Amino acid sequence: MSLRTGWKAALAVALLAVGAAEAQPPPVFRSGVTLVTTDVIVRDGDGQFIPDLTRGDFTIYEDGVPQRLASLVLVHGGRVFNQLLPPPPVQEGIILPGRTMQPGLATPGRIFVIFIDDLHIRPPDTPLIHRVMDLLPETLLHEGDEFGIISSGKSAIRVQMTSDRNRLRAIDRAVGEAFDPRQLIERATQLSSLGESRWRAHVAFKTARETVRGLEQIRHRRKVFLYVSAGYNFNPFDDSRVNARIESMQEVGFFDGVDLPEFDEPALDQFATVDAFGEVFSDSELHNELLLLIDEANRANVSFYTIDVRGLTTIPDLDFDLRTTEWNEHIRKQHSSLRTLAELTGGIAVVNRNTFREAFTEIDAQTSDYYVLGFYSSNPDETRRTRRLRVEVAREGAEVRSRTHYMLPFPDSTPPSPPGAAPVAPTEAPGSARR
Repeated sequence: MSLRTGWKAALAVALLAVGAAEAQPPPVFRSGVTLVTTDVIVRDGDGQFIPDLTRGDFTIYEDGVPQRLASLVLVHGGRVFNQLLPPPPVQEGIILPGRTMQPGLATPGRIFVIFIDDLHIRPPDTPLIHRVMDLLPETLLHEGDEFGIISSGKSAIRVQMTSDRNRLRAIDRAVGEAFDPRQLIERATQLSSLGESRWRAHVAFKTARETVRGLEQIRHRRKVFLYVSAGYNFNPFDDSRVNARIESMQEVGFFDGVDLPEFDEPALDQFATVDAFGEVFSDSELHNELLLLIDEANRANVSFYTIDVRGLTTIPDLDFDLRTTEWNEHIRKQHSSLRTLAELTGGIAVVNRNTFREAFTEIDAQTSDYYVLGFYSSNPDETRRTRRLRVEVAREGAEVRSRTHYMLPFPDSTPPSPPGAAPVAPTEAPGSARR
């Protein structure tokens, strides 16, 4: 071969290499290695689910920045259609191979957690728990769905994830043990009258958070948290409690020889002032507990559906000896806590209504037809833990329902296992021990 021929051959090889490099797509560098998923419900103007959307119809924004869609799963009528599977996440270190499941063999059903907050349901309302929960098999739970049951109090209900409806009988063991208004007012004579009430609320929230955390590793399945509770109020019946405290002090002669002033201006009333500060701090404490649970739910893509089995509430029982305005304020705060949990996680609150069958049918419709969108965040800033989410659909007149934000885990928290690294089987009840 001549020198000129050799140069021509080398030049041809170089041009082919350059052309091949130009033909290859540019490498994609992901800022995060955790797939963020969110459930999206899209309905038309008549309220009917739209099942024919594709990848190009969706745009998902994180803090106003459009994200590249990495996965798209359609669940319609209980059947799963994988339109776009995510690429394998970037792994650090050596990941041992674990049990994997073919996409077509995955269980298509939904995941239900039935949380009975018996610490915040009064004993007389125990039959209402059983009456409302008896509607689940015929209205909400279908073939292929899995459910687990857990309680917050002494009922000690722990049911592993199962599809056996006979295990629903465990709910029959639920017994309410919440304080009634009379007990709360009588306890006002103690040094820390609401300490135990707030401790009970903390136990309920902590149990729910640990349960939600166990669901984080389950992907591409609708995760529904049925939160059965009467709700929360960290400063209940404040006027009646203050009056009860004063009366108890008078009975033991605490004010003997002391002329109690008459307060014309509420702002000068020392009891009203202290109570006002107590209300502010109690509300802040409750909001903090709610936000911690909401953050866990949004991170695990779990929707809360809160249920108050009391149904439509009207006037207080006569033996409570309460003013109607004070009772109504107490109920308003309880319902507000349940609505906050539901609305900020993409669910609905079944409160102050007696139509439980219709409510469960509505929940069934919301959790049977939906899309699951996944993306890897393009924002590498781990200090920005709370991320706002917005989903837009390129379909005129479409109504989109999805969660509004999610939160990055704390640096010391344990991240979920990647899909190929011995995933936790959904037959384990989240947050519960084996029985």
